[in-house]
Amino acid sequence: MFVYFIFSDSSNNVCIEDCIVSMGHDAISLKSGWDEYGIAYGRATENVHIRRVTLNAFSGSTLAFGSEMSGGISNVFVEHVHVFDSNIGVQFRTTKGRGGYMKEIVISDIQMYNVYIAISATGHCGSHPDDKFDPNALPHLDSITFKGIIGRNITVAGSFTGIEESPFTNICLSNIDLSTSSISSAWECSNVSGSSDSVNPKPCPELQNPANSSSCFYLLSTSGRKASAL
Repeated sequence: MFVYFIFSDSSNNVCIEDCIVSMGHDAISLKSGWDEYGIAYGRATENVHIRRVTLNAFSGSTLAFGSEMSGGISNVFVEHVHVFDSNIGVQFRTTKGRGGYMKEIVISDIQMYNVYIAISATGHCGSHPDDKFDPNALPHLDSITFKGIIGRNITVAGSFTGIEESPFTNICLSNIDLSTSSISSAWECSNVSGSSDSVNPKPCPELQNPANSSSCFYLLSTSGRKASAL
């Protein structure tokens, strides 16, 4: 099945599978409300399974989380994805004033070709709908696992820019092999912490703690079976 765009906002028990998505901006986008309105509505996007899809996003991200995520995004399992000719492979987006969380997400068995940034997370993305947002509503990003990713013709392996007052935590990288043109600039990191195992090129020091089960969680897949993150 060929589709142009998939958008999920404050949804649960979602399965996206066996399709090709090609878009000028984001191909698949998961959201859950915008600032104080998403916080007040309080409905998370959760229990999402994405598998066996082919994605292309020329100027955006093939798989985007946020930036509107004030109701929370959790329990997402992504597996067996092909990404090609895209700006960013997988990206998490948020900013101060959002509140909410993105947590317990596994990105597994991904093949990328000709992608500028393979994986990204930024805490400085998106505008506000009005001036009623709470600047002290800090979003939280925690327990995100990337496992089994192969990339060729990649410019930047990873870019993680967290929020100083609310750093990104428990970013887990395992069995990742990305061919980049410059090893010295392959990773960009600030206000982030995590662990890694068998990652090439070697990630920034903030992500080089040894991987262990206490920080890399286990996710219940949509079939009800436990899927090991690491």
